Amino acid sequence: MILDGKLFDTDRLAETTVSVKGDTIDAWHSGKHRDFGANIQAVMRPDGLPIWTSDAMPGHLHDLTCAQRLDVTGALYWAASELRLSTLADSGYEGAGQGIHAPCKQPADGRRLAVDNRTYNAVLRSMRCLGERGFAILVGRWRTLRHSTASPRQVGDIVRAALHLTHFEYRHLPESC
Repeated sequence: MILDGKLFDTDRLAETTVSVKGDTIDAWHSGKHRDFGANIQAVMRPDGLPIWTSDAMPGHLHDLTCAQRLDVTGALYWAASELRLSTLADSGYEGAGQGIHAPCKQPADGRRLAVDNRTYNAVLRSMRCLGERGFAILVGRWRTLRHSTASPRQVGDIVRAALHLTHFEYRHLPESC
């Protein structure tokens, strides 16, 4: 499985929160993207088809924080231990825990990564690249996901509706009783 997060662009919502530094910030503003939006987490199949999307989380939150608050990491830990089903993720999930594989980061002192770590990163990227296709399927097919004027809190419902329509389109529906 592949775990990924995306900031869905929205209009501003006047909601403030306190940052880790103690400053008052806009809850739905992402400093990394320099834009307002909702952070959505998704789990994709190895071929890139998204199979689950989360509720909308404020844009200022990091991917790992969102996954932990939504208890996605707990479900993935269980899948890794009981089903031997590991999860591939990007560097935003570094330190997520057992069963969630994230790339090794470059050393802070400027040295190159060791050969085994560079190889691990290359193999991880080559397997995870199809999972990046999951959000591309949703955003490319459903124009409303490119920019929403609805409340950022509603983006999770909109993405989930697009996910179900995508499952219908790809004929990936559960068998009827």
